[in-house]
Amino acid sequence: MDYSVFQYRDDILWITAFILGGLAFALGPILIVYLFMPLKTRQVSGSRDQYIECGMDPIGDSWIRYGIVFYLYALIFLAFDVDVLFLFPVALAYNDEMFVLRDLIEIILFVGILSLAVVYAWVKGVFTWERKTYRRP
Repeated sequence: MDYSVFQYRDDILWITAFILGGLAFALGPILIVYLFMPLKTRQVSGSRDQYIECGMDPIGDSWIRYGIVFYLYALIFLAFDVDVLFLFPVALAYNDEMFVLRDLIEIILFVGILSLAVVYAWVKGVFTWERKTYRRP
């Protein structure tokens, strides 16, 4: 066998192109921010090591306590976001004309189980937003 000619040259070119494209998408925004970032914006004495956000000076301490409700909302959103992502391949996989009713029942069952999670969270009071009052010292 003659191995002098590389058999997978076209595949290596495509893989290299995709790797370079991925690196460009990953490192490109960092390079753009580095090139266009403002330099020497914190020239006020005493504010050099102070963190800045949106061009405004921070007020108070950055270490504040967030309510558990924010995390519960985030978890519920994450669960439903992932489950909705599962519905897209299901819609493509269940396209056989012979089993339309069976596939519809399976999708309704899947969404129904997801709905039970919402009902459970609702019964537990996750969706009630109680305003906290703090005592002023």
